[in-house]
Amino acid sequence: MSVVTRAGLSDVDRCAGVVAASFASLPQTAWLIDTPADRVPVLAADFAIFVAHAVEFGHVDVLGDHAVAVWFYRDRELPAPADYDARVAAATGRYAERFHLLDAAFDGHHPVAPHHHLALLAVEPGYQNQGLGVALLRHHHAWLDAEGVSAFLEASTVESVRLYRREGYEAMGEAYGLPDGGPLMWPLWRAARS
Repeated sequence: MSVVTRAGLSDVDRCAGVVAASFASLPQTAWLIDTPADRVPVLAADFAIFVAHAVEFGHVDVLGDHAVAVWFYRDRELPAPADYDARVAAATGRYAERFHLLDAAFDGHHPVAPHHHLALLAVEPGYQNQGLGVALLRHHHAWLDAEGVSAFLEASTVESVRLYRREGYEAMGEAYGLPDGGPLMWPLWRAARS
Protein backbone atom coordinates (compact mmCIF):
# COMPACT_ATOMS: atom_id res chain seq x y z
CA MET A 1 0.00 0.00 0.00
CA SER A 2 1.22 3.51 -0.77
CA VAL A 3 2.12 6.13 1.82
CA VAL A 4 -0.42 8.83 2.70
CA THR A 5 0.71 12.17 1.30
CA ARG A 6 -0.63 15.70 1.44
CA ALA A 7 -2.17 17.17 -1.71
CA GLY A 8 -1.48 20.71 -2.90
CA LEU A 9 -3.14 23.09 -5.32
CA SER A 10 -1.58 21.32 -8.29
CA ASP A 11 -3.48 18.17 -7.25
CA VAL A 12 -6.95 19.74 -7.01
CA ASP A 13 -8.37 18.52 -10.33
CA ARG A 14 -7.02 14.99 -9.88
CA CYS A 15 -8.45 14.76 -6.34
CA ALA A 16 -11.81 16.21 -7.42
CA GLY A 17 -11.94 13.62 -10.20
CA VAL A 18 -11.38 10.78 -7.72
CA VAL A 19 -14.20 12.08 -5.52
CA ALA A 20 -16.53 12.54 -8.49
CA ALA A 21 -15.92 9.00 -9.77
CA SER A 22 -16.44 7.60 -6.28
CA PHE A 23 -19.64 9.54 -5.59
CA ALA A 24 -21.26 9.24 -9.04
CA SER A 25 -23.46 6.26 -8.11
CA LEU A 26 -24.68 7.57 -4.74
CA PRO A 27 -28.37 8.34 -4.26
CA GLN A 28 -27.41 11.87 -3.20
CA THR A 29 -25.81 12.39 -6.60
CA ALA A 30 -28.94 11.25 -8.43
CA TRP A 31 -30.90 13.72 -6.26
CA LEU A 32 -28.46 16.53 -7.15
CA ILE A 33 -28.02 15.76 -10.86
CA ASP A 34 -30.90 14.11 -12.67
CA THR A 35 -29.02 13.47 -15.93
CA PRO A 36 -26.57 10.55 -15.53
CA ALA A 37 -24.17 11.80 -18.21
CA ASP A 38 -23.74 15.08 -16.30
CA ARG A 39 -22.91 13.52 -12.94
CA VAL A 40 -19.14 13.01 -13.08
CA PRO A 41 -18.22 16.29 -14.85
CA VAL A 42 -20.55 18.41 -12.68
CA LEU A 43 -19.40 16.71 -9.47
CA ALA A 44 -15.73 17.11 -10.43
CA ALA A 45 -16.20 20.83 -11.10
CA ASP A 46 -18.04 21.36 -7.81
CA PHE A 47 -15.65 19.24 -5.75
CA ALA A 48 -12.70 21.18 -7.13
CA ILE A 49 -14.01 24.21 -5.21
CA PHE A 50 -13.97 22.24 -1.94
CA VAL A 51 -10.66 20.51 -2.52
CA ALA A 52 -8.93 23.82 -3.27
CA HIS A 53 -10.55 25.40 -0.19
CA ALA A 54 -9.41 22.49 2.00
CA VAL A 55 -5.83 22.86 0.79
CA GLU A 56 -5.95 26.36 2.31
CA PHE A 57 -8.23 25.84 5.34
CA GLY A 58 -7.67 22.20 6.20
CA HIS A 59 -5.84 19.53 4.32
CA VAL A 60 -6.29 16.87 1.66
CA ASP A 61 -4.72 13.46 2.17
CA VAL A 62 -4.19 11.12 -0.77
CA LEU A 63 -3.25 7.48 -0.90
CA GLY A 64 -1.80 6.62 -4.28
CA ASP A 65 -3.85 7.90 -7.20
CA HIS A 66 -7.20 6.47 -6.15
CA ALA A 67 -8.14 7.56 -2.61
CA VAL A 68 -8.73 11.03 -1.15
CA ALA A 69 -9.74 12.44 2.25
CA VAL A 70 -10.73 16.12 2.44
CA TRP A 71 -10.59 17.61 5.94
CA PHE A 72 -11.58 21.10 7.11
CA TYR A 73 -10.32 22.52 10.39
CA ARG A 74 -13.46 23.54 12.27
CA ASP A 75 -11.62 24.23 15.51
CA ARG A 76 -11.06 27.76 14.16
CA GLU A 77 -13.05 30.11 11.95
CA LEU A 78 -13.65 28.72 8.46
CA PRO A 79 -14.45 31.35 5.82
CA ALA A 80 -16.60 30.48 2.84
CA PRO A 81 -14.78 29.92 -0.45
CA ALA A 82 -14.23 33.16 -2.36
CA ASP A 83 -17.03 34.01 -4.81
CA TYR A 84 -18.75 30.81 -3.76
CA ASP A 85 -22.19 31.36 -5.32
CA ALA A 86 -20.75 32.39 -8.68
CA ARG A 87 -18.31 29.48 -8.68
CA VAL A 88 -21.05 26.97 -7.84
CA ALA A 89 -23.21 28.38 -10.63
CA ALA A 90 -20.33 28.08 -13.10
CA ALA A 91 -19.49 24.55 -11.94
CA THR A 92 -22.99 23.12 -11.70
CA GLY A 93 -25.10 25.09 -14.19
CA ARG A 94 -28.78 24.21 -14.04
CA TYR A 95 -28.16 22.08 -10.93
CA ALA A 96 -26.93 24.99 -8.79
CA GLU A 97 -30.17 25.30 -6.81
CA ARG A 98 -29.93 21.66 -5.71
CA PHE A 99 -26.31 22.17 -4.64
CA HIS A 100 -27.36 25.16 -2.54
CA LEU A 101 -30.16 23.10 -0.96
CA LEU A 102 -27.56 20.46 -0.08
CA ASP A 103 -25.30 23.12 1.46
CA ALA A 104 -28.19 24.46 3.54
CA ALA A 105 -29.07 20.96 4.78
CA PHE A 106 -25.46 20.34 5.77
CA ASP A 107 -25.18 23.74 7.48
CA GLY A 108 -28.36 23.09 9.43
CA HIS A 109 -26.96 19.87 10.92
CA HIS A 110 -23.35 20.89 11.49
CA PRO A 111 -22.11 20.89 15.10
CA VAL A 112 -20.70 24.04 16.69
CA ALA A 113 -18.21 22.29 18.99
CA PRO A 114 -14.59 22.45 17.75
CA HIS A 115 -13.65 19.57 15.46
CA HIS A 116 -12.10 18.54 12.17
CA HIS A 117 -14.71 17.94 9.48
CA LEU A 118 -14.22 15.05 7.09
CA ALA A 119 -16.06 16.64 4.19
CA LEU A 120 -15.18 13.98 1.61
CA LEU A 121 -13.71 10.48 1.80
CA ALA A 122 -13.52 8.82 -1.59
CA VAL A 123 -12.01 5.73 -3.17
CA GLU A 124 -12.44 5.23 -6.90
CA PRO A 125 -14.55 2.29 -8.05
CA GLY A 126 -12.28 -0.64 -8.73
CA TYR A 127 -10.11 0.25 -5.72
CA GLN A 128 -12.81 0.07 -3.05
CA ASN A 129 -12.90 -2.59 -0.31
CA GLN A 130 -9.10 -2.76 -0.22
CA GLY A 131 -8.60 -0.73 2.97
CA LEU A 132 -7.63 2.57 1.32
CA GLY A 133 -10.39 4.62 2.94
CA VAL A 134 -9.74 3.11 6.36
CA ALA A 135 -6.02 3.83 5.98
CA LEU A 136 -6.80 7.48 5.23
CA LEU A 137 -9.13 7.71 8.23
CA ARG A 138 -6.64 6.12 10.63
CA HIS A 139 -3.85 8.35 9.36
CA HIS A 140 -5.64 11.54 10.43
CA HIS A 141 -7.28 9.95 13.47
CA ALA A 142 -3.80 9.31 14.89
CA TRP A 143 -3.14 13.05 14.76
CA LEU A 144 -6.59 13.90 16.15
CA ASP A 145 -6.09 11.53 19.06
CA ALA A 146 -2.63 12.89 19.84
CA GLU A 147 -4.04 16.44 19.89
CA GLY A 148 -7.38 15.65 21.56
CA VAL A 149 -9.50 16.89 18.65
CA SER A 150 -12.93 15.48 17.72
CA ALA A 151 -14.13 14.71 14.20
CA PHE A 152 -17.45 15.03 12.36
CA LEU A 153 -18.78 13.75 9.04
CA GLU A 154 -22.02 13.12 7.15
CA ALA A 155 -22.34 9.53 5.91
CA SER A 156 -24.32 8.95 2.73
CA THR A 157 -25.15 5.23 2.94
CA VAL A 158 -25.89 2.61 5.56
CA GLU A 159 -22.73 0.78 4.46
CA SER A 160 -20.56 3.84 5.08
CA VAL A 161 -22.20 4.34 8.49
CA ARG A 162 -21.04 0.82 9.41
CA LEU A 163 -17.49 1.58 8.28
CA TYR A 164 -17.35 4.82 10.26
CA ARG A 165 -18.79 3.17 13.38
CA ARG A 166 -15.98 0.62 13.26
CA GLU A 167 -13.57 3.57 13.28
CA GLY A 168 -15.08 5.13 16.41
CA TYR A 169 -17.85 7.39 15.08
CA GLU A 170 -21.25 7.51 16.74
CA ALA A 171 -24.62 8.88 15.64
CA MET A 172 -25.02 12.58 16.34
CA GLY A 173 -28.79 12.79 16.41
CA GLU A 174 -31.09 11.20 13.89
CA ALA A 175 -30.51 10.73 10.18
CA TYR A 176 -32.15 13.48 8.16
CA GLY A 177 -33.57 13.57 4.66
CA LEU A 178 -32.52 16.01 1.97
CA PRO A 179 -35.27 18.38 0.73
CA ASP A 180 -38.00 17.35 -1.69
CA GLY A 181 -37.96 13.74 -0.54
CA GLY A 182 -34.23 13.37 -1.04
CA PRO A 183 -32.10 10.56 0.40
CA LEU A 184 -30.96 10.33 4.00
CA MET A 185 -27.74 11.65 5.50
CA TRP A 186 -26.27 10.36 8.76
CA PRO A 187 -24.36 12.89 10.92
CA LEU A 188 -21.61 11.12 12.87
CA TRP A 189 -19.22 12.31 15.59
CA ARG A 190 -15.94 10.86 16.80
CA ALA A 191 -15.10 12.21 20.25
CA ALA A 192 -11.56 13.33 21.00
CA ARG A 193 -9.41 10.61 22.51
CA SER A 194 -6.72 11.13 25.09
